[in-house]
Amino acid sequence: MPITVEEKYLSRPTKDSGQGGGTEELLSVELQYLVKGTDNELLAAQAVRTTAPATHNGLDRGEITLEPIGPTQWEATVQYIPPDSQQMEPGDSSYSFDTGGGTQHITHSKQTVGSYAPPSKTAPDFDGAIGVTQDSVEGVDITVPVYRFSETHIKTDAQVTSAYKGTLFNLTGKTNNASFKGFAQGEVLFLGASGSKRSDGDWEITFNFAASPNKTGLTVGSITGIAKKGWEYLWVRYADEVDSGAKMLVKKPVGAYVEKVYDSGDFSGLGI
Repeated sequence: MPITVEEKYLSRPTKDSGQGGGTEELLSVELQYLVKGTDNELLAAQAVRTTAPATHNGLDRGEITLEPIGPTQWEATVQYIPPDSQQMEPGDSSYSFDTGGGTQHITHSKQTVGSYAPPSKTAPDFDGAIGVTQDSVEGVDITVPVYRFSETHIKTDAQVTSAYKGTLFNLTGKTNNASFKGFAQGEVLFLGASGSKRSDGDWEITFNFAASPNKTGLTVGSITGIAKKGWEYLWVRYADEVDSGAKMLVKKPVGAYVEKVYDSGDFSGLGI
């Protein structure tokens, strides 16, 4: 049985700008069709795409939706929208970012800019340690540079295989093992991806990342020359030491340690 596509009598509901005076701008039009002769939605959509014009009154053809109404019958709706609001096609992408920063707990300052003591007393020198108590160094939470960015890409159904979804899963929570999007090795953390399948069969996938700069030449007290990648963790070991000026035991840094807390991965597997 051949597939037939006929425009319905109640087709073409329309939205305009509502400005009046002959200056209306069409915002959207829907052409509605009755499709007969197939129980396959892909063939039905293809027949509609062949029949419905690519443009209508200055609007571009957009999303096509199908609803079954019988064993071999469908109601199809074709949306026409302004060219600049056309949905993205496979290969298209969009980007967003923010530089709101992240929070990091530190136990050491960059510099002690002042210390004060009662008359005839000397304030103990803790070598930049913050929040020192009798038994510990409490530290403080600060805002540090973290660049968060997202990319949304349209991929075909053939590209989004089970193996590809597994790659996204396995790369989540990993850092880049090579330069990526202009960032050096170790600076980017993949936060995961979210995707949804569109009515035309393509996939819209959003990839989320955070970037933190690699650092060299860091100093903690008298310990110098510390280097760490963006997502490695730096912590400091303190020990008691006599402050001869204050005549008391104080906490001083005796070791700085850089720890790898994330595995790295090959971000080329993201396909973006």
